[in-house]
Amino acid sequence: MASQASLLLQKQLKDLCKNPVDGFSAGLVDDNNIFEWSVTIIGPPDTLYEGGFFNAIMSFPPNYPNSPPTMKFTTEIWHPNGIPLSVHNLVPSSDARINMIFNVFAVYPDGRVCISILHPPGDDPNGYELASERWMPVHTVESIVLSIISMLSSPNDESPANVEAAKEWRDRKDEFKRKVGRCVRRSQEML
Repeated sequence: MASQASLLLQKQLKDLCKNPVDGFSAGLVDDNNIFEWSVTIIGPPDTLYEGGFFNAIMSFPPNYPNSPPTMKFTTEIWHPNGIPLSVHNLVPSSDARINMIFNVFAVYPDGRVCISILHPPGDDPNGYELASERWMPVHTVESIVLSIISMLSSPNDESPANVEAAKEWRDRKDEFKRKVGRCVRRSQEML
């Protein structure tokens, strides 16, 4: 008998296949595992990331949607709100729909994505986020990925996870653009 989580994920996958969303594609890593998805974010148009293909793995817990999935990039990204990701450190393997609040977007050195809506539901034990900014069972693969695309489109250098990228964004735009361009080219080469 299928669990509530697997039924919901099957429905979300079917909906995304039937009605693809501009800006990303998603599918299963393995057809026998509904709990692990492969996601490719297409660099947003009219941004420095345009033309890039940024791959990630989204893993869902058995009690989804009561608990959030995790997301891990497998492609290098240079962004003020992301901590540098080295491809060598990886383990192999204005849209109305974006009406949620999110404060934090970071990519840890191992590629894990940190964004408020993927933090466990409830109050933040550190007091940085409101409960309304954290995971809610109404979020879907689509809302999560669209939130990340929005952050790629609008870097926040006021609250950077990657201080070096934020300084470059503000003070040395040419260097910042060069590094992002390198990430975009590398992502294209990985196709």
